[in-house]
Amino acid sequence: MTNIPTCRPPDPDTHRPKYRPPPGSCDAHCHIFGPGDRYPYAPDRTYTPPDAPLSRFKELQSILGLERAVLVNASCHGTDNTVIVDAIAQSGGRYRGVANADDSFTERMFEDLHQAGFRGVRFNFVKHLGGVPDMDEFHGVIARIKPLGWHVDLHFDAVDLVGYDDLLHKLPVPFIIDHMARVPTKAGLAQEPFRHLVNLARTTPACWVKISGAERISSNGPPFTDAVPFAQALIAAAPDRILWGTDWPHPNIARHMPNDGDLVDLVPLFAPDPAIQRKILVDNPHRLYGFGA
Repeated sequence: MTNIPTCRPPDPDTHRPKYRPPPGSCDAHCHIFGPGDRYPYAPDRTYTPPDAPLSRFKELQSILGLERAVLVNASCHGTDNTVIVDAIAQSGGRYRGVANADDSFTERMFEDLHQAGFRGVRFNFVKHLGGVPDMDEFHGVIARIKPLGWHVDLHFDAVDLVGYDDLLHKLPVPFIIDHMARVPTKAGLAQEPFRHLVNLARTTPACWVKISGAERISSNGPPFTDAVPFAQALIAAAPDRILWGTDWPHPNIARHMPNDGDLVDLVPLFAPDPAIQRKILVDNPHRLYGFGA
């Protein structure tokens, strides 16, 4: 246990953004961590997060002017989704969930999660989070979520994305590429992984992309504006299949811990047109996650 790295806490002084999101706006990628004494972290986790409980998240949403959220159960909680189940139950229908699951999950277990407000399952392919999952298990889980109309959330490193075309095109469910595939801005818009991602978004109706993680891909640091042309290119490629999120509380950030107010203020730079802002923040997540349904 002593060798498990501990994540830095998020910026405690979230400033109110200058940009005011439209009513019903959704943070489509964020996490709830613990508190660890109530929702224990998995013993085989690859990192230990700071507690980032629901109470703090509610405060954050109020400051940022956001009303809805998609809570992604992070790998540090293993396949125990209780922390997200409980958060959704307290949200009055304003939150949805993305589960961690393995081949021990039965159809009934997935049905129970669906009733609890889950609409997807996530798999990490990122090396520092454990690398490629067991692919038999992966396909078994996909087969069980397909009847529920769920999607699969995929977390890749940029260098690995190009090698998964065959897998992605054969998936029988919609899929989301997290954090703009973690492409480093310093490699430019012409880098092969990013060109590949843009083409995938443009030509593949099942492909969604989260224009989250500006702080992860930025080479220049705050306020992370070097990520703007990357988000703009993805929006131009597939405006009806783009989601945005904060990734609060930003686990495994090695360099620049963002202020979430800065991340919200990137939205009008990503999408200057208010109609596109509404599409990304309201219409697209509503359609994929069925808020109010």
